Amino acid sequence: MMKIAMVAPEKLPVPGNGSVEICILGIARELSLRHEVTIISREMPGLPTTEYTEGMTIRRLPATNTEQYTKAVIRLLKHHTFDLIQVDNRPRCMAAIKQNLPHIPVILYLHSLTFAQPGSARLALMRQADLIAVNSLSLKQRLSRRFPQLTSLMSVIPLGADLERFKPATAFERQDLRTEFDISESFCVLYVGRLIPGKGIDILIRAVARLQQHISVKLIIAGKGPLQYVRKLRQLAKKMNVRASFRGQIAHKRIDRLYRAVDCLVCPSQQHEAFGLVNVEAMASGIPVIASDNGGIREIIESGHNGYLIHPYHEPEPFATILYKLAVNPPLARSLGENGRAHAIHKFSWERTALHLEAAYTRLIRE
Repeated sequence: MMKIAMVAPEKLPVPGNGSVEICILGIARELSLRHEVTIISREMPGLPTTEYTEGMTIRRLPATNTEQYTKAVIRLLKHHTFDLIQVDNRPRCMAAIKQNLPHIPVILYLHSLTFAQPGSARLALMRQADLIAVNSLSLKQRLSRRFPQLTSLMSVIPLGADLERFKPATAFERQDLRTEFDISESFCVLYVGRLIPGKGIDILIRAVARLQQHISVKLIIAGKGPLQYVRKLRQLAKKMNVRASFRGQIAHKRIDRLYRAVDCLVCPSQQHEAFGLVNVEAMASGIPVIASDNGGIREIIESGHNGYLIHPYHEPEPFATILYKLAVNPPLARSLGENGRAHAIHKFSWERTALHLEAAYTRLIRE
């Protein structure tokens, strides 16, 4: 049995609704079945500073700024005995921990390129890691081009989904959920994620506008973003007479219900996606996924088998064409959803992610 510390980013409380917090908790639950796991996170109103749940410990520290949080994390780590420390998405925090605890293996788990911008200073930080885990081959390739000196430190460890919670709906359950989410149209399209320009939500709205010329369709948009940009999206939907429901951010503990209520998920990202957790959650829920043909999404979706990859993805027409194809052919949509569920079971469970990490941890400790 290993004693493992998992350090969450200073601005992201666990549990939380973002993909990084979701990943930390999903992995920790699995690891805690065989190991002693402590998640270190920030303080959050209404939650205890120490919590014992599902076989793991969550320690929440004050974090008025990044530097204060890092110092508090290091103090905690020094007062306990850990075999290994994992830091998610924060090279600077990871490097500070390694400098203060040089004899303990420290892993940096990167979920995107956001905190791995080019430059010698960032390279010096990331070289402190004993291992850099990345969530897709695409992310590894991009990171290797940016920092070829780090390639030997990298290991691809894909993410997963809670397959017990994200699962297909029965016919009766689906009808109840469609009532719950006010879906009366024959076909319902879902977007889940941040509402920012790079995610391509405007292109999805234009695609649905084309689709509704032929069938009855509803678009549900779940997520939050800058108020001014969300207002622009609402205005675009209104201008194009799209029946769009902006639901804001739905708590992750409830989002599985929404997946089971809709007919498909669309991920129209216009920029590199390292992985795309929502795609796996939708597949596990038994619905087809239509996504831009970019980044790590290609490693999740087999176009024509468990969903469709769209290229070119800068225009609404290709999305509209595939949406229409699914809307008028329910057996095809059902087959894609069934294949997606089987694919998720085979490749994208938190159990599988944890086993990959466990093997990496063991190698580091033995070395």
